[in-house]
Amino acid sequence: MQPKYIFITGGVVSSLGKGLTAGSIAMLLESRGLKVAMLKLDPYLNVDPGTMNPFQHGEIYVTDDGAETDLDLGHYYRYSNSPICRLSNATSGQIYETVIKKERRGDYLGKTVQVVPHITDEIKQRIIDASNQVINTDVVLVEIGGTVGDIESLPFLEAIRQFRHERPQECINIHLTYVPYLKAAGELKTKPTQHSVMVLRQIGIIPDILLIRCENPLPEDLKDKISIHCSVPREAVIDEVDVDFSIYEVPLCLHKQELDSKICDLLSLQKGKADLTEWTAMLEQMKNPKKTIKIGIVGKYLEHKDAYKSVFESLQHAATANHVAIEIETYESDKVIKNGKVEIGNCDGYLVPGGFGERGWMGKILTAKHCRENKIPYFGLCLGMQVLCVEFARHVLGLKDANSTEMDSNTPHPIISLLSEQRDVKNLGGTMRVGAYNCTLQKDSKAFAAYGKEVISERHRHRYEFNNAFKKPLEENGLILTGVMENDQLCEIAEVKDHPWMLGVQYHPEFKSKPTDPHPLFCDFIAAASKGSS
Repeated sequence: MQPKYIFITGGVVSSLGKGLTAGSIAMLLESRGLKVAMLKLDPYLNVDPGTMNPFQHGEIYVTDDGAETDLDLGHYYRYSNSPICRLSNATSGQIYETVIKKERRGDYLGKTVQVVPHITDEIKQRIIDASNQVINTDVVLVEIGGTVGDIESLPFLEAIRQFRHERPQECINIHLTYVPYLKAAGELKTKPTQHSVMVLRQIGIIPDILLIRCENPLPEDLKDKISIHCSVPREAVIDEVDVDFSIYEVPLCLHKQELDSKICDLLSLQKGKADLTEWTAMLEQMKNPKKTIKIGIVGKYLEHKDAYKSVFESLQHAATANHVAIEIETYESDKVIKNGKVEIGNCDGYLVPGGFGERGWMGKILTAKHCRENKIPYFGLCLGMQVLCVEFARHVLGLKDANSTEMDSNTPHPIISLLSEQRDVKNLGGTMRVGAYNCTLQKDSKAFAAYGKEVISERHRHRYEFNNAFKKPLEENGLILTGVMENDQLCEIAEVKDHPWMLGVQYHPEFKSKPTDPHPLFCDFIAAASKGSS
């Protein structure tokens, strides 16, 4: 059977939550026994978001096969079991780069290369490629980034218009839009939604389902009005109300309005009964914690709530697994040092996430020192592991000038140095060590106790590594390297020996945590923080 295709577009404003919605729909369809593949089409001209500032773009989500992708792929991973890989994300930059390379090779046999048909054909090919991620795919969910009416997204919308025209029985469009409440007038306004659908129809795409983002449930007469003016059946106008407790309530709210059933009917999909037992149990556990703990995050991109999206979510997953509620305190690492001391409150545990550059470096170093000296649980991710190692070298070994060559290229004690394969790199984009690598664990380590196995696979995104010239003196003084890259000497995990829980990893475990399958290291970190809390 040919796969069916669901195209998800957005209107009125950005940041409506198309990624969360797509992930929720995927989870609901999977709960009915269907196989789902997913694709995010991003209109920006960057080849990938790898060189984009986290303040502008948010988190860079990394896949096993080494793709640097949009953060919405993190939502896809957390909500669904769809394989998330390089084929799950395509940007305008990638599309145009591919077409131009074909033109330079002469693949078009002298034809004039144009947006239609060459760019649109390449977009359609990416949709077909995404459908082949899973054997016997039932449904392909395609999210188009940006907002209907944007110049950048027009080639993608034209491509899906053509795709639908070629496969009229196999495609539907779900349009996510917004109904604002004007406080001064005391009214909900449907006109923005009407205009958004009008623009979509002018392009040649007729929405089959409207999902309406709103603060409160829409009155029935307003749904009737939207149905009439947008030519969408009344039963296909569904409100997606802001959830009170957790974003993981969204699938259940959509299921309650029978969205997944309507999709199956429109696409003539066989629909078994939805099994949401595990998801419902997870939410119930989240709503009934035994106590509350406080975790401090010390980083440099915390002004942007999405820059560490997977970290925040992974902490919540682990808190739920440990039957605790979690309060997260954020500390900008370049603002925590006052009068030579670090001021980071009084949390039950601290996490230092990844990052690049010198800004806030000393704030992170002193955070690690505070945790080591006061026996407070510490979890370092990527740069956070490097922080742990440099701090230990400075304040335990007495190497006052110990540093990373990223921060000081002339340091006499380069505890962290550039990866050998990075020394001749000229381009920043797509050149880091990225993707999944195997790591072998020492059996008498906290890491092994958490994972319960000797060989693990985790995702990386870094240029700098631990310098093995310092391995012996550090281990003799209590910093144990308990994980190394398989068939290599690259340090993957470092632990402080005489400490309740102080551990750093060179990789990014946050990319492999789900609400129903929390990451073991996050679970152990939260458990350690919970033990120390009052």
